[in-house]
Amino acid sequence: MASLRSVLRCGRNRVSGLLRRDFHRTAVVGLQMTVRDALNQALDEELERDERVFMLGEEVAQYDGAYKVSRGLWKKYGDKRIIDTPISEMGFTGIAVGAAMAGLRPICEFMTFNFSMQAIDQVVNSAAKTYYMSSGLVPVPIVFRGPNGASAGVAAQHSQCFAAWYGHCPGLKVVSPWNSEDARGLIKASIRDDNPVVMLESELMYGVPFEMSEEVLSKDFVIPIGKAKIERPGSHLTLVSLSRSVGHCLEAATVLAKEGVECEVVNLRTIRPMDIESIETSVMKTNHLVTVEGGWPQFGVGAEICAKIMEGPAFNYLDSPIIRVTGADVPMPYAKTLEENCIPQVKDIIFAVKKTLNV
Repeated sequence: MASLRSVLRCGRNRVSGLLRRDFHRTAVVGLQMTVRDALNQALDEELERDERVFMLGEEVAQYDGAYKVSRGLWKKYGDKRIIDTPISEMGFTGIAVGAAMAGLRPICEFMTFNFSMQAIDQVVNSAAKTYYMSSGLVPVPIVFRGPNGASAGVAAQHSQCFAAWYGHCPGLKVVSPWNSEDARGLIKASIRDDNPVVMLESELMYGVPFEMSEEVLSKDFVIPIGKAKIERPGSHLTLVSLSRSVGHCLEAATVLAKEGVECEVVNLRTIRPMDIESIETSVMKTNHLVTVEGGWPQFGVGAEICAKIMEGPAFNYLDSPIIRVTGADVPMPYAKTLEENCIPQVKDIIFAVKKTLNV
């Protein structure tokens, strides 16, 4: 089994290598920075700021990370702070959780969150529940991070979204960045938080550059966990999304604006605790809501938003039913054409908006 997984992961590294060549940009061009480099810079600053912080996972050290997020950190901080591990998620996650209980602040990288299923007992039963079960005596300040959801051409066992899975569990905080600002601010907030935090990144976003302000580049910049952001104001309909799908919502909003439809795009940023107040405020203004996510529909993030809106004050402001745009309810196919039909596209969002508004 170990040799088979090694072969599979070698294949995944070749795929991710192609993706890196397709998407990678220079770290900083003017005030632009890729998501990958925003994470790398933030990790460097936090390792330098607090000697209790260390990072472990498969290939994070000498190889500079499977996606080059930890590039250069091993050379700077050495074996005690940047630790390569065997292919044993349950083992190295348990080490990280134990280290957090002992007073350190580990960053545990999964090469993909699909492999976190091997360690879900450590994440949920050990990390998430210990503070409560110890009557507040044993905090577990740990960050579980890595790529989540669909990539490109890696099929069903490497394309699952775990936002709903981990968002279901009390004791965990769950964040999911879209752009470089999100990545930088959320990883810093996660490392400094005294609770276990699951940070769900998008592999396809690692090499995409975004504008970065001087404020965001400050070493003290953090994004509060539990606070959404209005990425684009609008008056006709609210689009709520997370991770890579936020970009699709913004593209759809641009197209729809040319037809006179102004969509307000809400970037969740945090899955748990969810900023339902910001969503309610937007819905009370626009009177329509569409949720967009890459995960499966059943028991998904969009389903939770629908329930929260129905149970709260914003329900009476809705002029039409909420529509969810999600991934297809099937294991991810390998074939490119089928894969594209399983992931929400801009055209799917536009269709849902027009259906909601009856235009």
